[in-house]
Amino acid sequence: MASPEKIYKYKLRKKSMSQSVTIDGVSLTLANPVKNPSRWIGQAEPLRQLAACWLTVAPSDLPLTPRLVGVPGVGKTALAMAAASARQQELYIFQCTADTRPEDLLVTPVLASNGKIAYHASALVTAMIRGGVCVLDEGNRMNEKSWASLAPLFDQRRYVESIVAGISISAHQDFRAAVTMNQDDSTYEIPDYILSRLQPTLQVGFPNRKDELAILQYHLPFGEADILELTVDFLQQAHSLKLDFSARDGINVLRYAIKRLAAQDSGHPLSKDQAWKEAVVACLGDEALDLAALAERKRQALGGNSLPMGLDDFFFDPDDPLRPDSDSDEDLDDQDDKYR
Repeated sequence: MASPEKIYKYKLRKKSMSQSVTIDGVSLTLANPVKNPSRWIGQAEPLRQLAACWLTVAPSDLPLTPRLVGVPGVGKTALAMAAASARQQELYIFQCTADTRPEDLLVTPVLASNGKIAYHASALVTAMIRGGVCVLDEGNRMNEKSWASLAPLFDQRRYVESIVAGISISAHQDFRAAVTMNQDDSTYEIPDYILSRLQPTLQVGFPNRKDELAILQYHLPFGEADILELTVDFLQQAHSLKLDFSARDGINVLRYAIKRLAAQDSGHPLSKDQAWKEAVVACLGDEALDLAALAERKRQALGGNSLPMGLDDFFFDPDDPLRPDSDSDEDLDDQDDKYR
């Protein structure tokens, strides 16, 4: 584990904006921070909750590493970016995938032009050294072996150990992190010993109509009001039917519709309504044109309102007296009691 003197040296290098640092005789090339023009619109409560997680209230206090949970496209990464910007800290984003290895998360050896091995720090390790913010994006797509390498970072120890480089790296006192997680089926089950370190869970939901319109206007200031309103109405209806179409989907639909209108042939004019419907089908599929029918199919696919079935339901009809849970046995008992 790095000594306090080394941590102090990290601070000096941070001020000098050095792109490399030496730890225990090993030179690490650092990653570059992400340019962060992100702006968070609406839903002030999740932003306040994340800011509270990263706050320390005493010299011995440690920041929390929360999970930002929601459907894809709802703005989890944008939320973390906005929180980092509010703290005026450098931002680093690591994209987690199913084949992410521990060395990808920490330090990667590469062959330099001089034929020697050079060590490159990941976005996460760079944030640790420079005292920045790191967002582990889509963390539940990462396997357990990779998560295990981060266990000491997200508890009171706050360090990682690179087997490849043969060094331990302590986190700067200003280092902060958050993990975004999508709510879908194409993810790994994160082990409990890691989940216990990624607390609390902050839910990021869909925005209300006013905020969603403001989001679309922010990303598409050149969009005309009527087509923006049409898209917001579509998204709000989808939210009310518990469908997972997000503001990102709306932005993609609008971008395509606007481009189709701009590129249309003068000999074959295309109305806004036609262009918008074409964009919906192209981006979200034919079924998105009828949200109510799509919601009903989804409800039926999930079992509707029916109660869970047991083995009795597969082998016996509901009124079959041979069912183990049938009331006929109780009726016979009642008759026996009557004639005793």
